[in-house]
Amino acid sequence: MVGVSIEERAVTLAHYIIDSKDTVRGAAKKFGVSKSTVHKDVSERLLKINPNLAHQVREILNENTNFSEYAFISN
Repeated sequence: MVGVSIEERAVTLAHYIIDSKDTVRGAAKKFGVSKSTVHKDVSERLLKINPNLAHQVREILNENTNFSEYAFISN
């Protein structure tokens, strides 16, 4: 995501996660950034840019976390 502002990147990542229901890891791979960058963008920066969008992303990421914990426990 070269040539894109941090704010634009955060919003783009958020829309991608909401639309695809992908994980932080999946979004990082898709956009060629680190998991830490995705997490910081959608957890911290997005709250200041667009709190409503940040809340929507948080719901998706919580679902992903709950699912992966369930899958781990089930195995």
